[in-house]
This record gives sequence, structure tokens and C-alpha cells, in this order.
Amino acid sequence: MQASLLAVLAHPDDEALRCGGTLARAAAQGADVTLICLTRGEAGRNTDPTLTVTDMGEQREQELRQACAHLGIHPPVFLGYHDSGRGDRLRQGDPLASINADPLDIEARILAVIRRVNPQVMLTFDPHGMYGHPDHLVAHRAATAAFSSAANHGVPVQRLYYAAQTHEEMRHLQGGPFTRTSAAPELRSGPGLGVLNGLDPDTYAVSPCSVAARIDVRAYAAQKLAALRAHRSQTGPMSTLGTLSDAQIRPLLEHETFSLGGLRSPLLEYPTSDLFSGLNVHYRPVRPAASTP
Repeated sequence: MQASLLAVLAHPDDEALRCGGTLARAAAQGADVTLICLTRGEAGRNTDPTLTVTDMGEQREQELRQACAHLGIHPPVFLGYHDSGRGDRLRQGDPLASINADPLDIEARILAVIRRVNPQVMLTFDPHGMYGHPDHLVAHRAATAAFSSAANHGVPVQRLYYAAQTHEEMRHLQGGPFTRTSAAPELRSGPGLGVLNGLDPDTYAVSPCSVAARIDVRAYAAQKLAALRAHRSQTGPMSTLGTLSDAQIRPLLEHETFSLGGLRSPLLEYPTSDLFSGLNVHYRPVRPAASTP
């Protein structure tokens, strides 16, 4: 069976920081990689003063299409819901916002994609939505439900993983130090990622024993960075995402971590270093890049 991975996320740019390297790696190995995006990120704010944006949803849709091209994965599948926003920009009155959608309708739309792409592996947000964004929580719930019911629709997806951050990774992005090993010097952080401000790692991060997959993405760092920078409206000089220090970005370009959401077949190792490890899949031949004269 052809290897196939399906990621279910909420907004353009959700893929870049926490799972972009894993998506690029799977595609480079010859897997079919599909990304579902619930919304077009309409509630986002333009953080680049040099960029003129007349339609934020259209702008961010094009940014995600460019990011997917950088990662080497299929064009994104948009489900058509609206960005719910968060905090003082929560769009409770928007009937098309994902927070107001029928959960079974979202699940049904995801299942339609599952039937089409036949994934063995799915990725989505962890139960706390990384930092509690309402749309992330909706995506988590709908993807988990779709994984649960997929076998009833003829596609027994084998594994569900949640993009997760360890305590150390989260504190580092909040502006604290990061230590890879006792022999390595600490990497000092910058001001921190704004969406994580004031959040307790005991709630929003996982312990090391909960890391079910640790994926080496160093070979795909350039693709991951290019995908991140494709989200120009969200990584401008007025954003904390676009102004993370080199020390904060560096660990994210080396490994990505996932906790376990569900299984229909055993893991051969824990944590695994390959999301498809032990599965009876084959990979599409990948055409080598043209050599530079």
C-alpha cells in the first residue's frame, strides 16, 4: 500500500513550526502527504507593514499554498470554515466560524478526505491545542473523531499522532534557556513566542515519557524555514513568530515531537523515529533533484 500521511490543522502557518519538517521528510521519502486546513486564517493580523493585504483569508490561503510547495507536499485542502479568532477577537457571532460548526459535519468532511487519500498515519493538535486556540481544539476533536470512525468507512487509519511540545521546548519558546545535553552549553532564548505567554507547561506541554515519536528533521531544515517564511503576513517584524531568535529556532529545525493519539497496530519502538515504522507500506520513487552545474 502506498504510504500516505494526513495532517489536520486549523490555520495557514500551523504546519510550519511544529510539524513542517516531518511533513517534508515524509514527502521526500516518497509518501503522499496531504494537509487539511479548517480555515483560511481570516482573523489573523498582518504583521508586515510592507505588505498590503486587502483580503486576509485570500492572502493566507496563498501563503499556505506556497508553504506546501516548499515542503514538497500536495496542495492544501481547505474545509471552508471561518477562523474563530481568540481572546478579544473571538468571533462568537460568526455562524461559519469553526467553533460554531456542527462537530459531526467537520468530522464528515475530514472522513471524505480520508476515503480519498487512504492515510495510514494522521497528525493533528494535542488535546490542549498547543496553546489553547479554540480552532486548534476544534481540529483536535474532529481529527480524533475521524480517526476513531475511519475504519467504519473502510479506511482503518493505523496511527494518530498529536504535535506536542515538551516542558523544555515550551519554556525555551517562552524565553527560557534550552539545554540539549549536559555536555552542551545552554542556548539562550529571545523574548519568547507571544501565544505562549503566561501559559503553564504543566498543562500545555508533555513530559518526556509522553513523547511517542521524535523525528529527526535536520535534513529538511531549509524547507521548513522556507515554509515558515512563506507566511509573510504572520512572520513580519511586528510578530513574535517572525522575530524568534536563532537560538529559539535552532532546536525546532532539528527534531519534532509527537504524543500518541491512537493505534490500530503495535509500535515497534517507543518513542519511534519514523511515523510509518513497522507498517506495510511502500514509497513512491522520488526523482532526485537536478545537480547544479
